[in-house]
Amino acid sequence: QVQLVESGGGLVQAGGSLTLSCAASGRTFTGYAMGWFRQAPGKEREFVAAISWSGDNTLYAGSAKGRFTISRENAKNTVYLQMNSLKPEDTAVYYCARRVQSAGTKDPNSYDSWGQGTQVTVSS
Repeated sequence: QVQLVESGGGLVQAGGSLTLSCAASGRTFTGYAMGWFRQAPGKEREFVAAISWSGDNTLYAGSAKGRFTISRENAKNTVYLQMNSLKPEDTAVYYCARRVQSAGTKDPNSYDSWGQGTQVTVSS
């Protein structure tokens, strides 16, 4: 069973930046796409970004495009989410997830392992 551990969340003012990290245990990172999702209080979990195993292909939600960048370092079993120009509506718990396919997708049901989440709070 893979273990995913997110870090890097916190409190930031609107317009600021944060970089989230997700570290995966063992060899279960190899060959798999990774995704970031978020869930705000009272709302459904929503897709943020995904990256293929090779890192050559990325997907973004409309709300993230142009502001967030997903990347990965396979040698470190780590995926990142660089978030710039943060807005109060970005406030949520952010989760990373693993998909047992090489390509990413926006569908959360396609991901089989999830981290515990890290809180991001953007103040206005």
